[in-house]
Amino acid sequence: MHTHNAKQEALDVIASLPDTVELEEIVYRLYVINKIQQGMQEAEEGQGISSEELLHEIEQW
Repeated sequence: MHTHNAKQEALDVIASLPDTVELEEIVYRLYVINKIQQGMQEAEEGQGISSEELLHEIEQW
């Protein structure tokens, strides 16, 4: 998303959905977009783990 404030971003997401969308779908979409933004912010800040570390963790499952 762009550098809008949270309210404007939510309105943009909702406006892009069809008029027949269920409330649960709206909430889900907003939740997913928020989690993606949080992950991107953490990555920019150097938080998280590398791809190699992730693969190693998955191998341990």
